[in-house]
Amino acid sequence: MTIAVWIVSGLVALLYLMAGGRKVTTAEAKLPATFPFVEATGVPLLRVIGALEVLGAVGVIVPAATGILPILTPIAATGLALIMVAAIVFHVRRGELKSLPFNIVLLVLPAFVAVARFAGF
Repeated sequence: MTIAVWIVSGLVALLYLMAGGRKVTTAEAKLPATFPFVEATGVPLLRVIGALEVLGAVGVIVPAATGILPILTPIAATGLALIMVAAIVFHVRRGELKSLPFNIVLLVLPAFVAVARFAGF
């Protein structure tokens, strides 16, 4: 089980690092083409969400790997899952159901890590 948790944690970190990194680093002029919902959220909120995703990606790996405050790992995973719950609600309200399957995957993976890490794996 521990190996599975580390594999899923690595996948979560990679996915959220990529997604959050794009939200933080994409030029403001290119944001509407890359993230069509930015008109509804605004650029500052998109940047904050991206930064939270990057921090969550780091938090899913670093505390557990170093043994320094490992309780932060399931907390970070829970935070990522909550971000995705909000994203699912947002996209459903906007009728953007095409992104729903990927959003559900991005919810289930950190939720698995959170439950497993809180359980001691």
